[in-house]
Amino acid sequence: MPDPISSPQNPRIKNLLRLQQKSSERRAQGLTIVEGLRELTIARAAGVEVPTVFVCPELLPRAQQLELRQVLEANTEWFEVSKAVFEKVAYREGSDGVLALAKPPLRRLPELNLPANPLLLVLEAVEKPGNLGAVLRTADAAQADAVIVCDPRTDLFNPNAIRSSIGCVFTVPVVATTREELLGWCRQHGIRTYAAALSPAAQPYTSFDYRGPTALLMGTEADGLTPELIAACDHTIIIPMRGYIDSLNVSTATAVLAFEAVRQRDVAATRN
Repeated sequence: MPDPISSPQNPRIKNLLRLQQKSSERRAQGLTIVEGLRELTIARAAGVEVPTVFVCPELLPRAQQLELRQVLEANTEWFEVSKAVFEKVAYREGSDGVLALAKPPLRRLPELNLPANPLLLVLEAVEKPGNLGAVLRTADAAQADAVIVCDPRTDLFNPNAIRSSIGCVFTVPVVATTREELLGWCRQHGIRTYAAALSPAAQPYTSFDYRGPTALLMGTEADGLTPELIAACDHTIIIPMRGYIDSLNVSTATAVLAFEAVRQRDVAATRN
């Protein structure tokens, strides 16, 4: 094993920082950063390739180091780093001492392998990695078949999205596409589209049947869905608000809609 890395000027450490800070570097190198033993274990269980791992022995106990080695590939490079250096590259407080380079599973919309009756969560122009990560956790919990992001303003495998999703970005297929491609693809596959929007024409979300092929579309917290996308969808739905505010944050609203679809499908399955 190489000597522990103790200088922040080490070329590998400097590259880590570039990958953290610049989506252009992540795209150019075909890599992202996964921090945390739990997240890395989830990524490996999903078949994600991890070429390099950095471990701080002062933060990760020996037993957990052995646990980590068991989930890594035999050819994964392993580097130990000092606590001072690790604290420089870690992007969250209270890190457990594991940080890795991973090759994200980039997919295109036509490559999605969906069941006959898919449940899809769609985000338009998402720009906050934390919101994307929270929706991915919902998608995993609801066992949605994919998360599709139209015209994203953040890359899907932003390290902060991975962190906030607790690794669920690897457990649910996630795809970036355009509004036009999404709509055409949904029509081609007979998928009904439901736009969540503050619109006079919107009807309560409980008024609809989500047991068939379904795509639930959510916009940004600041602006919502674009008028063009709302107009192109089959239905416009709303979560009725009983208090002073007129909407929920996007991750909470997505969870409400997704689990209503799950509830309906579970009831149908029980009856059958």
